[in-house]
Amino acid sequence: MALRSSIARLHRPSTPSLKHTTLTPPWLPNSQARSMATVVPPVMQDLTSRSGPTAMVFMNMGGPSTVADVGPFLSRLFADADLIPLGRLQSYLGPLISRRRTPKIQNQYAAIGGGSPIRKWSEYQSLEMCKLLDARCPESAPHKPYVAFRYADPLTEEMYQRLLDDGFGKSGRAVAFTQYPQYSCSTTGSSLNELWKWRTRLEGKEPEGGGVRWSVIDRWPVHPGLIEAFAKNIEDQLATYLAEVRKDVVLLFSAHSLPMSVVNRGDTYPAEVSATVYAVMQRLGFSNPYRLCWQSQVGPSAWLGAQTQDTVMSYVKKGHTDLVLIPIAFTSDHIETLYELDQEVIHEARKEGGTGVKRAESLNGSQVFIEALADVAAKHLSSGETCSRQMGIRCQGCKSERCLEQKRFFMNTQRDVEEVIR
Repeated sequence: MALRSSIARLHRPSTPSLKHTTLTPPWLPNSQARSMATVVPPVMQDLTSRSGPTAMVFMNMGGPSTVADVGPFLSRLFADADLIPLGRLQSYLGPLISRRRTPKIQNQYAAIGGGSPIRKWSEYQSLEMCKLLDARCPESAPHKPYVAFRYADPLTEEMYQRLLDDGFGKSGRAVAFTQYPQYSCSTTGSSLNELWKWRTRLEGKEPEGGGVRWSVIDRWPVHPGLIEAFAKNIEDQLATYLAEVRKDVVLLFSAHSLPMSVVNRGDTYPAEVSATVYAVMQRLGFSNPYRLCWQSQVGPSAWLGAQTQDTVMSYVKKGHTDLVLIPIAFTSDHIETLYELDQEVIHEARKEGGTGVKRAESLNGSQVFIEALADVAAKHLSSGETCSRQMGIRCQGCKSERCLEQKRFFMNTQRDVEEVIR
């Protein structure tokens, strides 16, 4: 679907600007904060000056809300070749692996309270962000929060049907806002593939009434508010150590790993995670030694390393018993933090003498983080862009026609954007 009018021409001459209260993000210096306290030019939805509502769609992997949901969650996850490529045997191996893993994973979810908290946090974060956006961007208000999970309820198709039921199919504006700050074809790319699929199935190629008008926030790995939120949680955890050892505590940034087949294809995720880590350390003044490691490897194939558990045990055995684990690619708690890090990695490390191994709190309900989300969204809404320029270029080794068509769709919603680079 192409936009009826180019989003690149959102800012047209209009009636006098609306004055409103601007929200000053806490990470800005006073001088910059003063410069932000000015009249923000109105964001025009199209050439007919259509205003809100604007749908703000949080995209994420999701997680089973109950133990009973684990089986369907794993079935969808192992069926996704973007996330876990199993080759020609995907349709056979995916269900086989998911069935075998279900009892073990059910026990893990039972151990963290009977289900994943990711839906609770996603709904809270999106709602609170939209409240801030309503104050900061009245021209595109009201901003309505939606959540679209890839493998758990609410699934992408459920969210899309809600959008249509709420009237967004008549040229309503919607923003697909990935909650993976660092882009990967296996995460954000997979979610966008799914979104494009259901757009085509539910609206058709040329929807009556214009269809939902999409734009995408596809990555934001070094946004100052994101970096500040991570840094504050690290500082809070470092403050629990005695002053005489604090500067020697090793910071271990942990991110979800990727199969090396995805990495070698040219996926940007490792570079973007590394950029986040470096930006956080800059904000901390490089106060502590640090390393980046990778968790949650599945299956016997080669995955990006070094693995988090191996890294922690190696350092503990070398005498580095004071370590802080930082989940750097997650925006809330879920099984990878509450079970894998807290109940496996840290528990095993303490059995080997790593009594000072701890974890920084996840972003969850951090007000700094929620204000960062609002800032990312507000800048996108006023930018006139449908997606980042990075999204227009495919991975060097990408051969997926679905990926190509998805990128064409989202980029072609802006008529005068360059053609997707093959």
